[in-house]
Amino acid sequence: MEREYKLQMKARVAKRALDTLKEIMDEPYSVIIRDAAIQRFEYTFEAIWKLIKEYLLEREGIVCNSPKSCFREAFRINLINEDESMQALYMTDDRNMTTHTYHEDIAEEIYKELAGYYSLMNRIYMSIARDSGLE
Repeated sequence: MEREYKLQMKARVAKRALDTLKEIMDEPYSVIIRDAAIQRFEYTFEAIWKLIKEYLLEREGIVCNSPKSCFREAFRINLINEDESMQALYMTDDRNMTTHTYHEDIAEEIYKELAGYYSLMNRIYMSIARDSGLE
């Protein structure tokens, strides 16, 4: 019961984070919007991989302790397909690069990927929510 509650809480946090990321991405581009979007991507990424981690533990009994290991396990159980798995690994690398967004070129490259990353994270959220009866 406690694990189920924890999964529900992680799902709520992930949904709120996704909503805030979508909201900022709908704003007209500026450097301030770009930087805010990257920051929202950071916490949305954290919420999504931790949701996957909890889902894998709750539903499959799988323990994973890093984003990449969780994405690999999500692929293994068919939560995501191979292309999504590869995109998730690239997304993880970009998340790790966000500490270098003071480099304009890195910030711009990450920003250009955010729409695709949002779509991927939203699909993962929706799959987990559907499977867990959280919709």
